Amino acid sequence: MTEPGWNAEGSPFHEGEQEAQARAGVRERMERIGRRVVRDFMPDQHRQFFAKLSTLLIGHVDGQGRPWASILIGQPGFITSPDPRQLHIAAEPLAGSPLSGELLEGMDVGLLGLEFHSRRRNRMNGKVVTLRPGAFSVKVDQSFGNCPKFIQTRNLVSNGSTVGDLQPTATRADFFGPAQRRLIEQADTFFITSQFSQDRDDATQGADVSHRGGKPGFVRCEGDRQILWPDFHGNAHFNTIGNILRNPKSGLLFLDFATGDLLYITGTSEVIWEGAEVEAFEGAERLMRFTVTELIYVEAALPFEWEFQAFSPVLDKTGSWEPL
Repeated sequence: MTEPGWNAEGSPFHEGEQEAQARAGVRERMERIGRRVVRDFMPDQHRQFFAKLSTLLIGHVDGQGRPWASILIGQPGFITSPDPRQLHIAAEPLAGSPLSGELLEGMDVGLLGLEFHSRRRNRMNGKVVTLRPGAFSVKVDQSFGNCPKFIQTRNLVSNGSTVGDLQPTATRADFFGPAQRRLIEQADTFFITSQFSQDRDDATQGADVSHRGGKPGFVRCEGDRQILWPDFHGNAHFNTIGNILRNPKSGLLFLDFATGDLLYITGTSEVIWEGAEVEAFEGAERLMRFTVTELIYVEAALPFEWEFQAFSPVLDKTGSWEPL
């Protein structure tokens, strides 16, 4: 039996998402698809998927109104689902994480479960409903799966360390230096948090955290405070761009999969819809430009590493930057 999708009278997409879909020429098609795949509960397969994970991406907005993307870790089973409308996460923020001390009952969060070895990912956006030492629970506003496009295949490999073994060092700045630039420009994966919450009773609004992937070098630094990357053809929900059209504040997370270094950045994003800059990257449908407000660079933050396996097959259809 097919599980029901979006049963609310209104659209599963808020006004910013609808605007982006219309501009891309997919508005009517995405309304039909969204009503099938977006839900206000998690199907059993999503609940079981989250329970298998060792990592969880989380997006939140801090007390200054700045979005951040972070990662939580634990042994498989640290995420549980007591019922289809709730996830329980038994984990604390990592040392140096912008999430530390920021979780509050009632706050919007975006959650992304991503299994790199299978390239499977599921999203759940909602609100923190309970908060206890070392754990919190999130009630579903929206739940949906994503296709595996642009996800690089990796296997999680233990390096024999635990969180207690680590001695991470954190650096804060309002610009990136040589180490941060190398991490950004060598990345094939990063995560972005965005948020639009004009009406807190509207389940289509809130925080979101999304994956972005490409060939190494698909992200480019401009000066020491701006980052540019291509936006490829994806699932056409336009969750991130829809939020940014209404609220340009956003946050990025870059991971060094070999060293466990983490780079958290908060700032503002803008969409470049067309022009020479877009044409300079083969396969890009538009570009995103991000300006740094603050960054936190934490070395040796993760107690494990990933072993690279293969690039996403769809990356063969994308190019690289060409001189302007």
